[in-house]
Amino acid sequence: MKAIVQEKYRSPDGLELKEIDKPVVGDDDVLVRVHAAGVDQGVWHLVTGLPYLLRIVGFGLRRPKTRVPGLDVAGRVEAVGRNVIRFQPGDEVFGTCAGSYAEYACAHQDKFAPKPANVTFEQAAAVPTSAFAALQGLRGGAQIQAGQKVLVIGAGGGVGTFAVQLAKEFGANVTGVCSTKKTDLVRSIGADDVIDYTREDFADSRRQYDLILDTAGGRSLSHLRRALSPRGTLVIVGSEAGGRWVHGIDRALRAALLSPFVSQNLRMLVSTERAEDIQLLGKLIEAGKLTPVVDRTYSLSEVPKAIEYLRAGHACGKVVITV
Repeated sequence: MKAIVQEKYRSPDGLELKEIDKPVVGDDDVLVRVHAAGVDQGVWHLVTGLPYLLRIVGFGLRRPKTRVPGLDVAGRVEAVGRNVIRFQPGDEVFGTCAGSYAEYACAHQDKFAPKPANVTFEQAAAVPTSAFAALQGLRGGAQIQAGQKVLVIGAGGGVGTFAVQLAKEFGANVTGVCSTKKTDLVRSIGADDVIDYTREDFADSRRQYDLILDTAGGRSLSHLRRALSPRGTLVIVGSEAGGRWVHGIDRALRAALLSPFVSQNLRMLVSTERAEDIQLLGKLIEAGKLTPVVDRTYSLSEVPKAIEYLRAGHACGKVVITV
């Protein structure tokens, strides 16, 4: 089969399209013929090996443990292991795996859910990683309540577009922060108010929020806390600013260390792949309560271009690879 392969940590330009062996199906595994694969910031981190902290915690010191990048996937089941009872060949599925930038991908059956019939493979592949972060940030990290005032920073991005919709589904009053280019999109997915950060500061002391979900990173804790109510919750989903060793993770760590000493709840989020979450997301999409936003698609041979486009910060919603 053909797959995008990396031999060692380097820039996305170092990725190559090669022929490799088809994955071997274990007893509890599902082999998927890939139709589409999502692109997220985590792909860039794993391709480049940055921050260096990732290498130390188990992703491989000098080269990645997984040669084929890509996590989010949507496609048709090609084969199943002998213990698999939830799927059969021909089923349309979406979920996560190790190495989705390939013609075939394989993972445990719990990593997949039936693809909602009302979305394309490209839309389904845009969901898992970003929607996990949005869902777990709002529910697990913050325990969102109906009627709360919620601020989503980076509302026009991959995680942000899911966070806005999920917060509305949970009954919150949602304000989205984004660039001028993305304001119409953020309004269209349900935000009650939109702040263009190029023209207005959300922490101008005129309003405060019960919950802030920071998906964009870069702003200081003191700046974020000015927009947070005295007993509000701040959840830092990620950061794309900082040095080569920690790349902004230190800001999240400082928040967690400060939290016990202030009235506000300051949390860092490390989202995980959960079977119950992929099932829930599928049901919400099928019910029309959650719509994946896809900015543009690239072919398998164009993975480096897709990563570069995402890193430039211009994507409205998600970037997806078609296979």
